[in-house]
Amino acid sequence: MNIRPLQDRVVIRRMEEERTSAGGIVLPDSATEKPAQGEVIAVGNGKVLSNGESRPLDVKVGDKVLFGKYSGNEVKLGEESLLVMREEDIMGVIED
Repeated sequence: MNIRPLQDRVVIRRMEEERTSAGGIVLPDSATEKPAQGEVIAVGNGKVLSNGESRPLDVKVGDKVLFGKYSGNEVKLGEESLLVMREEDIMGVIED
């Protein structure tokens, strides 16, 4: 199943949360925080400007990004939970 975001929206797959603490203690699901990092898996065509033109997005498929803790809307596509958010909710791209 595929999803194609519209305009300036981006679909993100969250990265796996840490299951162990810095001291090596295994954490249960209830004690782990949802990560604020993810991988872009789909992007829209771009933001529509007031003059009617479209500005392409700064992120592309495959980018690893940082976003706010409460950014986006979580959607379930098949068995997978994904985030759909506007490009402006992304704080930055993680570069190696």
